[in-house]
Amino acid sequence: MSQPTASEAVTQQIRIQAESFFVPERSMPSEGYYFFAYQIRITNLGTETAQLLSRSWIITDGNGEEQRVSGPGVVGEQPVLAPGASFSYTSFCPLPTQVGSMAGSYQMVCANGERFDAKVAAFTLAVPHTVN
Repeated sequence: MSQPTASEAVTQQIRIQAESFFVPERSMPSEGYYFFAYQIRITNLGTETAQLLSRSWIITDGNGEEQRVSGPGVVGEQPVLAPGASFSYTSFCPLPTQVGSMAGSYQMVCANGERFDAKVAAFTLAVPHTVN
């Protein structure tokens, strides 16, 4: 795997850290298929329990083409985060180009019923040595 690219954002005391990695053994550059993995860590920095309900991603390839992906939970789960707790998962994103990016949000609900979108700051998906 390559060197990771990373991002971090905090929304209403929910910190979301993202790291991406190029996975050469699952890529086929001659066919325009580049496979990236990314790891997300969600941490509740607040004093109230919060649950992740759904996700929304904007995936942009090197040609500027956008794909929007949304759905319930992440990796089949809707984790509940007590104060101070974290949840981590790894997923993947294939692209037709050597470089792209992802950004998005997780819809969260607090124990008091308040809903908000926790931002996932943009992070780069890139084959090593293609971006300065």
